[in-house]
Amino acid sequence: MKALPASPFATHLARLQALPRDKADTLLLLASALLVLAPHVAHLPAWVSALCALTLLWRGAITLLGKRMPPSLLLLPLAAAAMFGVAQSYQTLLGRDAGVAMLVLLVTFKMLEMHARRDLFVVVFLCLFLVLTNFFYEQGIGTALLMALSVLALLTAQLSFQFTGAVPPLRRRFLMSAKLLGLAAPLALLLFFLFPRIEGPLWGLPGDAIGARSGMSETMAPGTMANLAQSGEPAFRVRFEGRPPPQEQLYWRGPVLGAYDGRTWTRIDQRLRRRSAQQPPSLSVGGKPVTYDITLEPSSTRWLFALEMPRRLPELDGNSANVSGEFELTASAPVESRLRYRMSSYLDYRLQPAGLPEDADQWLQLPADSNPRALLAGLALRAEPDPRRRVDAVLGRFRRENYVYTLNPPLLGRDAVDDFLYGSRAGFCEHYSGAFVFLMRAAGVPARVVTGYQGGELNPLDGYVTVRQSDAHAWAEVWLPGRGWVRVDPTAAVAPERVRRGLDGAIPPRAPFGIEGLGRFMQLDGTSNPWIAQLRYAAGAVNNGWNQWVLNYTPQRQRGVVERVQSSLLDWRMPVLLASLTSVLLLWRFLLRRRSSDPIDALYSALCSRLARLGLARSADEGPRAYCARISAAATLAPPAQAAAAEFLGRYSDWRYAPRRNDAHLAATLKRLLSQVR
Repeated sequence: MKALPASPFATHLARLQALPRDKADTLLLLASALLVLAPHVAHLPAWVSALCALTLLWRGAITLLGKRMPPSLLLLPLAAAAMFGVAQSYQTLLGRDAGVAMLVLLVTFKMLEMHARRDLFVVVFLCLFLVLTNFFYEQGIGTALLMALSVLALLTAQLSFQFTGAVPPLRRRFLMSAKLLGLAAPLALLLFFLFPRIEGPLWGLPGDAIGARSGMSETMAPGTMANLAQSGEPAFRVRFEGRPPPQEQLYWRGPVLGAYDGRTWTRIDQRLRRRSAQQPPSLSVGGKPVTYDITLEPSSTRWLFALEMPRRLPELDGNSANVSGEFELTASAPVESRLRYRMSSYLDYRLQPAGLPEDADQWLQLPADSNPRALLAGLALRAEPDPRRRVDAVLGRFRRENYVYTLNPPLLGRDAVDDFLYGSRAGFCEHYSGAFVFLMRAAGVPARVVTGYQGGELNPLDGYVTVRQSDAHAWAEVWLPGRGWVRVDPTAAVAPERVRRGLDGAIPPRAPFGIEGLGRFMQLDGTSNPWIAQLRYAAGAVNNGWNQWVLNYTPQRQRGVVERVQSSLLDWRMPVLLASLTSVLLLWRFLLRRRSSDPIDALYSALCSRLARLGLARSADEGPRAYCARISAAATLAPPAQAAAAEFLGRYSDWRYAPRRNDAHLAATLKRLLSQVR
């Protein structure tokens, strides 16, 4: 039978394994450095990534072809030109991004300047430092696992350089590196839990560690919410006590916008906000409050989010919370790291129901010479004496007149509300809420825009509800006699699925390149692709656990852990538990060593112990033959015992140092001789 030809991969692997040791070790170092450098491609300038790739290819070719390294006269101008390029790209040589770029170039250029073993170790240590810089940009569990693999590869390369004689196979060197990491892990865990922590993110540099972030804004214009809704980044995660409320009741209140200039909604004047905060509106509630914990992602803003209506102010670690007259929650300092707080809210409430608010005028103001057609339509609604019917009339108009809910509405002109109501009739939540509030004010009904988030995705594996930037939403509040401020969601009149099932339920994801099947594949809602949805839930649960227990390990939580450990040590059960655990570990280690030791070596150790008790202890540097000669010279044993000990040591020396021969009865013979030494 004709043998199959070897595959190209197997051929190349066989060639690599046949390389001389210095070439194999250098290629291993290049591969390890590539693992460290590859994640930086996402945030480095393209020319830096391309230059690094060419440099590594150059170094690999030199290694494989056995060529000479480039002279310093060539490398120095090249390095100087690269540093000049970094300064031009970032307009500085300081800071996170410029510093990381220079370090990346330094590592790759050093590859072309390795002449001694010391240079190899310099590259390894620079790469280990570069591993840490990856956490400036991404701190997820995926990055942590990739960096652990990079450290493992670097340790394997370093071990390879350490051997002076025969080198173990690559697999064994890799296992030795893994064992080194395993031995260091307990100390690393101890330092993580107990080393004093500082305020701020786990990894970061002052000033530029946070960078620009997307999130809720204090203004709203056509396109604001639609742009934010195209981001799948988490805004915050929520864990409810008990069952989460229905999706259509999850309105997470944020900035309240009351000033309008004809195109953009903003918050009311600061002077008016201060005055309304001094006279908080009356609030009556009913039913049981909903209690939940929120883990807010860093946003570099002061906004806090809670379900309507919050029962009390949250207690923040290292920060304080405030509430405005419009029931907006803010922190006293921008949220620069994950913030966890406990909240309690009433879903059944009445806000300022007693009478027309004193500040009602500011919720009725409209710009002059703006949106004349919508203004006339609103004035016409005043013919209806009941404000509730005016609200229903506008919502009915949205339902009847073929309005479209879309993430990509057409551009609007100066009179944006008129263009939307009488022209495009296509818009996102900011179009509907803005136009609705405009019509209500023109109709004489106090109204305002409320922005925030609506809905969230429940992960059944860990019980957390993830609210993403794509859940950003805008709705309206109108003041009605006898009921106070009432929430009205005009978007629900056009796209009720937006409120019941979220954005994906109302607007399916667009198919890339127009491929319909790929579009359905992207709709991972657990019904069309249940197994993919399970994988997605599992990945989300693991990532959330990493965020909750590792990245969110704040100084306050550390103090709590230390206090619990201290209180536990004072309890008699903790020392008993630790002593029991230590005993079990020692016993397990003893049994493991006993099981793994060779039976012939175990008999030799037993003979040495017995002779030591008879006053003939073996020296640490004494071999079996020398030991036997000393016992014979001492002549302290009885002749039969001395003869048995000499025969034992002679057989053991042959077994240990002479060429191996199969002797199935050696262990039994040694046992017999051992029993005669007494």
